[in-house]
Amino acid sequence: MNESVESSGRGMRWLSGLERLGNRLPSPALLFLWLCLALMLISALCAGLGLQARLPGQDETIAARSLLSGEGLRWILTHTVDNFTGFAPVGPVLVAMLGLGVAEHSGLLRVLLERLVMRTPRALLTWMVVFAGILSNIALDAGYVVLIPLAGMLFAAAGRPPLAGIAAAFAGVSAGYSANLLLGPVDAILAGISTEAVALVASEYEVGIAGNYYFTAASTLLLSLVGAWVTERWVLPHLAAEQSLDKVHRESFAEFSRADRLGLWAVAGWTLVFAALLLWATLPEWGLLRYPEDPAVLNSALIQGIIVLIAFYAAVAGWVFGRVSGRFGRGGRELVGAMESTMGTMAGYLVLMFFAAQFVNYFAWSQLGTLLAVAGAEGLRGLALPSSLLLVVFVFVAAFINLFVGSASAKWGLLAPVFVPMLFLLGISPEATQVAYRIGDSSTNIITPLMPYFGVVVAFAQRYRDNLGIGTLIAMMLPYSIAFLFSWSALLLLWFMLGWPLGPGAGMAP
Repeated sequence: MNESVESSGRGMRWLSGLERLGNRLPSPALLFLWLCLALMLISALCAGLGLQARLPGQDETIAARSLLSGEGLRWILTHTVDNFTGFAPVGPVLVAMLGLGVAEHSGLLRVLLERLVMRTPRALLTWMVVFAGILSNIALDAGYVVLIPLAGMLFAAAGRPPLAGIAAAFAGVSAGYSANLLLGPVDAILAGISTEAVALVASEYEVGIAGNYYFTAASTLLLSLVGAWVTERWVLPHLAAEQSLDKVHRESFAEFSRADRLGLWAVAGWTLVFAALLLWATLPEWGLLRYPEDPAVLNSALIQGIIVLIAFYAAVAGWVFGRVSGRFGRGGRELVGAMESTMGTMAGYLVLMFFAAQFVNYFAWSQLGTLLAVAGAEGLRGLALPSSLLLVVFVFVAAFINLFVGSASAKWGLLAPVFVPMLFLLGISPEATQVAYRIGDSSTNIITPLMPYFGVVVAFAQRYRDNLGIGTLIAMMLPYSIAFLFSWSALLLLWFMLGWPLGPGAGMAP
């Protein structure tokens, strides 16, 4: 027992030291500004040195581009606005928060969370949050803008550090990005790229969308348990020691009134109607939300427009609850006021997103991210290791590259033409190479500020701690990243040794 307590104390001191070191950095918005300036100088230096690389499997050669050249300065001036308005996290977050703001101001979220906390065993609360985060990946980015803030509210309502709820949800949504019990768009995208890559050595080979399904389904259960354990063993003790820094958000449970009960029944009715309409518009081949030229459900407007649907559902649900419970009047003043109030809280987030968007786009335009990815791929090619170890090394290479290049499909499009054919010739199937990539690509999402939604999570966390910086978030998330990376890799090695199928008709060997 004493040894366990001592180990826990050392862990918390280590996390606190990392947090202090990281928080010596400037505020997130100012940090991204300084990174933009540094990147301009680095890009000029790399361009001056003539750094270049040949894209794997292609004749095209890319070279570093200077942001301080005439071309670079013209690009900056003409793309600054587009960089911001087209930045992936900006629009979805604002749209989602419009609907969630109505649900929050009407009291719906508070009542639901109170009922959920009172009926959920304390021992299962953390596991449920991580598990829900992993499942939310089916809706692409919805988990970032919906589940993560709700998890903070849920933990606060339960009297636990709300930052721990945000951390647990972030781990599930982002570090467990490639695990799920359901197939989603990412499966289809990666499988298509893998098929194109293996065609270099086996033109008839096709990687199916379900080629990793058995493994990703098992990974869902593993990561849910690992994420819950990390939260309880490391993150909660660390945050509990610093809870005096947080804003007080715990509220006593209000009496569940008859009006609230009627409001929830009305929301339940709206939910059934909304779900029925979605099924009617999606399941039939002639469904209104399916595209005639591509009628697959995974490519339907239901999946592509999930953020808008969530915002619409939440707004109507909040309005219905407010009207039935008596919190909203007959007019639409409270409805609009809730949206305006919510947007007022997003000012800091928008400032942060402006500078983050510039940095991410500067990094892409300068070609430095692509050059770094190619260099890592070439280094791994030169290693003469057994197949199983090479697969694990590839996991860690993908995890490292993921710190600098965010897009999963873009990185796989770059790496697949090298590693899929190479490992195929060594007796490793494209499905196995693909799943190894997915492990590395997911595990380090939560510790890199270059991940587009990293700033979003910082903004959500600052609701509970004003001075929270990038260092605090990295310190919270690093134990998850390490635990996921090693436990997930161990599962892959076990799968490899036992020769279990990765999916229907897909094994570890071709």
